[in-house]
Amino acid sequence: MEQIDTHTTHLSVRPKPHIGILTFHFSDNYGALMQAYGLREWLLRSGVSAEFINYHPTHVEQGGAFVLGADLRTFKANAKIAFLKLSAFRRFLFGNKRQSLLFEEFRRNMLGVKGIPLRTQIDVERFLSSAEGRFDLIICGSDQIWSPSAQRGLDPTYFAYFPSLTKATRRISYAASFGRDLAGDPAEPQFLKYLGALDAISVREKSGEDFVAKILGCKPNRAPDPTILLADFSPLYANIPVSVESYVFCYALRTGNKIRSAATIVSNELDCSIKSPFNAHRRWREIGSTVYSSPSEWLAAMRDAKFVVTNSFHGAVFSVLLRKPFIVVRLPGTKSPSNDRAINLLHELGLESRLVSGDDPAAIKKLINEPVDWEGCAGKLLELKRVGEDYLRHQICATVK
Repeated sequence: MEQIDTHTTHLSVRPKPHIGILTFHFSDNYGALMQAYGLREWLLRSGVSAEFINYHPTHVEQGGAFVLGADLRTFKANAKIAFLKLSAFRRFLFGNKRQSLLFEEFRRNMLGVKGIPLRTQIDVERFLSSAEGRFDLIICGSDQIWSPSAQRGLDPTYFAYFPSLTKATRRISYAASFGRDLAGDPAEPQFLKYLGALDAISVREKSGEDFVAKILGCKPNRAPDPTILLADFSPLYANIPVSVESYVFCYALRTGNKIRSAATIVSNELDCSIKSPFNAHRRWREIGSTVYSSPSEWLAAMRDAKFVVTNSFHGAVFSVLLRKPFIVVRLPGTKSPSNDRAINLLHELGLESRLVSGDDPAAIKKLINEPVDWEGCAGKLLELKRVGEDYLRHQICATVK
């Protein structure tokens, strides 16, 4: 049986560069933490020094400050800010405190996050000007760091855009995602400004590649998500006992619509229960029974599942890495543009048939009993991994010349 080669070659570079990472390492979101872990862990296993620049802006999950103005765009921005503030307050009151502590523990022990949170671009610039903030290379990514938000638009910090600092440190992106297809987006002039300041650009999706090529007039590099780059996450869950329970693991983000019915169909066909990890941002009633997993327990729960039903990009990634039979349920309605990431992944792996709508029982039942071509998939994963490794090795070597 062909397996994914998870070996990481040690880079023989002298002096050993010190690398800073800008990404969404602060979110209580399994996929966000796993991609952050994947990039840093790959760098560490390659023999370089790497740490997260502890940028944690309030606008990403807590809304940030309200915006002055009376136009429609400002009204929509303030409506989103108000919603995020209320959601954050609700999580504070009713969220699972134990799980929040487990996420914080993972950030501290497995991501090595340290220092006080840097809330603004100015805070980051001050940190980078200090002795402890001196890096040879800054990597922006991965995750949806380049997705314009309704309340803020683009955040220049996630492009390592620091005009007040001297250009001594190389700045690149790795597998940065725009979250959706941005063709014709009004933020194009800002993208041109920020992207043009990077020394090298790597994006995750084909739509992102096309978007950057249109703006800059040249194609950027494409690289896989850091979870595929690392591939081996077994150290995180190796010591967690294997569950003997038979269950469907349902990992839902953004909505419970459609995926609920899909999980129910799979559960009924396999005659087993449904488990869903608690989502601090969930605004829908639970699907099956809720489990309050740490990031490592989340991986173990997926490892031990009989079948995985997800509407998440990273849910699909880990189904493949762990070789679990799975389906990806399309996000419906206004959330459908976010399907781009999962569609791109499944296309690259030749697994397009695993994408379903939640209201097609016949297609879902067919896929339950249809084996996944893991052997063919392993070769495609290995090629993607090599593309990411070649890009990073080249950038690291260029840094120490």
